[in-house]
Amino acid sequence: MGMDCKTIAIEAARAGGEILKENLTKEVHVDYKGAVNLVTNVDRQSEITIVEMIRRQFPDHEILAEEGYGRGKKFPFKWIIDPLDGTTNYTHRFPFFCVSIGLEVEGEMALGVVYDPIRSELFLAEKGKGAFLNNAPIRVSATADLMHSLLVTGFSYDVRESADNNINHFRDFSMRAQGVRRTGSAALDFCYVAMGRLDGFWELKLQPWDAAAGSLLVQEAGGRVTDFSEKNFSVYSKEVIASNGKIHEEMVKVLRAGRTAAR
Repeated sequence: MGMDCKTIAIEAARAGGEILKENLTKEVHVDYKGAVNLVTNVDRQSEITIVEMIRRQFPDHEILAEEGYGRGKKFPFKWIIDPLDGTTNYTHRFPFFCVSIGLEVEGEMALGVVYDPIRSELFLAEKGKGAFLNNAPIRVSATADLMHSLLVTGFSYDVRESADNNINHFRDFSMRAQGVRRTGSAALDFCYVAMGRLDGFWELKLQPWDAAAGSLLVQEAGGRVTDFSEKNFSVYSKEVIASNGKIHEEMVKVLRAGRTAAR
């Protein structure tokens, strides 16, 4: 993978991010995909811009994007794009959202870029080359136990309908950790674990575009990413634990106990 993919990913993330930023004060048109699952004209505008930039350079590459443009042919290169991660935040003008772009090569995540236009923070990871924030190397935290950890999670769109809705785990971790946050942007949650602002992240029912770039960032920053049973994580997995590595076992135990109690 040459410089080109990385350069395009960064340029596309910035271009998408600028669209989000400049539309934040304008009226946003919202469509509902479900009771609490929404999409805006800004998601679509950002996605079209990103997809066109990538297509121009790499017409043969496959593209998997949240709003559905350009699912393409099978090819060793697959771009996995979330043009606006944190749509609910965005529609409420709550300034916590980002653009996430991951590149999968031969089924493995090779490149991840997450851009937060409000803070002008660009997170970048390349497989085997480390993780960076605005070109400076980042590392996971050194927090050694759950009791002193700040964790983050999210709730899926079916939180009202499904019994497997994470509320039990939220309660359990709230009793055991120093604090638990729920930010509304999984891609940024991964990034904050990668740079040590948070010590651990868990979530159920993630989509590939939520996790593609962020999971690589955590791994390249020295952290650990698995599913709840500590098996290897895939961006197509439906559950994730991402941590600094040191609190991973403790997090697994809490989730396992929560699952057992729920049965």
